[in-house]
Amino acid sequence: MIQITDQPIDLTEVLDSVRSPAAGGVVLFVGTTREMTDGRRTLWLQYEAYTEMAAKELAQLEAQAREKWPIVEVAIVHRVGGVELAEASVAIAVSTPHRHDAFLAAQWLIDALKKVVPIWKKEHWADGSSQWVHPGT
Repeated sequence: MIQITDQPIDLTEVLDSVRSPAAGGVVLFVGTTREMTDGRRTLWLQYEAYTEMAAKELAQLEAQAREKWPIVEVAIVHRVGGVELAEASVAIAVSTPHRHDAFLAAQWLIDALKKVVPIWKKEHWADGSSQWVHPGT
C-alpha cells in the first residue's frame, strides 16, 4: 500500500495491511507532529507534495527495500495538508519473517523517504511565524 492522503492516517488499517502468516516481525513507524522544535513551540504542520512524482518515488523505495530485505508486505502512507499536534504525518509498516529485518527496512524507508520524496513541510509556530523546512530534516 502506497498512499498520499489529505485525510487522517488510519494506523490500524496500515498495520493490518502488512500482517501475514508468513511474517514473524511487523514494525509500524509513525511520524507525528511534535510541539517543540529547536526551542520553538509548533502549533501545526502543513505538508505539500508533487503527488504523482512522490507516489513514483515511494514505489521505487519499496522496490529497493524488497531487494535488500525479505519483505512480506510493506505500507507507506504520507499525509498532506494540515497536521495538528500529535497527529500522524507518515506511517510505514513492514512485515518480514524475522523482526530484525522489519526494523532495518522500516528505518531505511523513513530515512530514504525524507531524502528523496518530493513532500515539503511548513512549520507554523506559536509566535505567528512559519517556515518551510528543507527536505531531509
